[in-house]
Amino acid sequence: MHSMTTEYLGDLRTTAIHLTSNNKIITDAPVDNNGKGEAFSPTDLVSSALSSCMMTLMGITANREGIDLTGLKANVTKTMGANPRKIAEIKIDFSIDNLNATDLQKEKLKRSALTCPVALSLADSIKQSVTFNF
Repeated sequence: MHSMTTEYLGDLRTTAIHLTSNNKIITDAPVDNNGKGEAFSPTDLVSSALSSCMMTLMGITANREGIDLTGLKANVTKTMGANPRKIAEIKIDFSIDNLNATDLQKEKLKRSALTCPVALSLADSIKQSVTFNF
């Protein structure tokens, strides 16, 4: 069983549909790779998936620990390499104001983020630089 479909729309644009929810995502090739850059590129989605996965795992930990993570934000920067063209590094800078958590709870949040399924699925050649400002 598949849970998504993807269709090429032409002009280096695709649409992906999540079959359970019918949510749609459009991608464009980036301007620096012959595209329009009018939507997330596929490599942008990989970088966003990493930050979203980390937030989700931190959310699971926060719920278990009784911590409110509402307002947690991530600034994500993707750096591309050449020859071959691929993601070289994903930088994620997490921040939240007034996190009410002990030092031990903060360490649990960090550990859960760094061991999320997307982080563990990415090639070792992709540097994951993550900072936690809480």
